[in-house]
Amino acid sequence: MKTFIAAAAAVLLFVNASAHAATAIIGQPAPDFSVPDVAGKTVKLSDYKGKTVVLEWTSNECPFVHKWYDSGNMQKLQQKAAADGIVWLTVNSSAPGHAGYMDAKTAADWIKTTKTASADFLLDAKGDVGHIFDARTTPAMYIVDKDGKLVYAGAIDSIASTSADDIPKATNYVMQALAELSAGKPVSVASTKSYGCGVKY
Repeated sequence: MKTFIAAAAAVLLFVNASAHAATAIIGQPAPDFSVPDVAGKTVKLSDYKGKTVVLEWTSNECPFVHKWYDSGNMQKLQQKAAADGIVWLTVNSSAPGHAGYMDAKTAADWIKTTKTASADFLLDAKGDVGHIFDARTTPAMYIVDKDGKLVYAGAIDSIASTSADDIPKATNYVMQALAELSAGKPVSVASTKSYGCGVKY
């Protein structure tokens, strides 16, 4: 019996460990994912093969996120990305019952209220996509290039504050990386420490 219990425990540990085994690594192909969007449509990263993709983690209860949305700066970044042919996906990984969780209606209301201009809004309530990219804060930002490789992971900019007044003073790592990619250059700052509210898995 003890042997059986030990074996069963080992299997459970293996299953739990492998549940999020595919982890995105800078410079390596980003693992594909499948998750519903706000309209209930299944979205895969591979749907955008050949395009640069920005992933933005968000929460409607985070002051660091409100810094960007209430000032209209996040929407401007999303609009510029779209104009440049870049796919911007907003992701919510908060679990039901936790701060920042959004169901489809809440997300739709958020999009309408903030005039979010991302290409799509993904509802990652199980946290699968968040764990793949090891997203720990809102906002947390990731860039996947046209070849499907993760080329940036980290903060949106260089000043970790909740004040919109700091936005024009900071280095925007995301826009800097996108500009470098557009110019055919390697991303000079590929990794930074993200700041914001913790993602509530």
